[in-house]
Amino acid sequence: MSGLIGKKIGMTSIFDENGKNIPCTVVEAGPCVVTQVRTNEVDGYEALQLGFDDKAEKRATKAAQGHFKKAGTTPKRKVVEFQGFEGEHKLGDVITVEHFEEGEFVDVSGTSKGKGFQGVVKRHGFAGVGQATHGQHNRLRAPGSIGAASYPARVFKGMKMAGRMGGERVTVQNLRVLKVVPEKNLLVIKGAIPGHKNSYVIIQK
Repeated sequence: MSGLIGKKIGMTSIFDENGKNIPCTVVEAGPCVVTQVRTNEVDGYEALQLGFDDKAEKRATKAAQGHFKKAGTTPKRKVVEFQGFEGEHKLGDVITVEHFEEGEFVDVSGTSKGKGFQGVVKRHGFAGVGQATHGQHNRLRAPGSIGAASYPARVFKGMKMAGRMGGERVTVQNLRVLKVVPEKNLLVIKGAIPGHKNSYVIIQK
């Protein structure tokens, strides 16, 4: 799948031709530089390594500086490999947002917002124990019973309980590209994508 590395700018909404208001996400996608070309002869598989977002040279290790210098570019903050990339590309090529077309569907991967330690109501959508009557005290958001009796005498794995929420790798599939703005390297994608503002995302088609 071919694609680009991008940065989530934020959400907005646009009107379609029928006057319907559509929520969408604006992504700064590229330009990405080809920093390495993987081949079957050398690496055992074929892939294209892309770099995105400039980084100060003093912030990069000597090894990284040499790696990017081969491609004739400055050090990059984010480097991702794409397998099955469309078209022939060589070291140092620049891939822009024009790689995408309006109306096509893409998959967007990113790290979801971290919510910290959360209870079962927020984490799993539980309704809580119920009313605050009949001697109930402070139980409105409690998980309730979580097990059986002396058998099995343990909590089964995978039980929905309180715990860390968010901060996970998430891929949202089949999102439509509503607009491509080449002069500003922007993609307007229908719906929400994972991550906070200015977080890196991977857009694949």
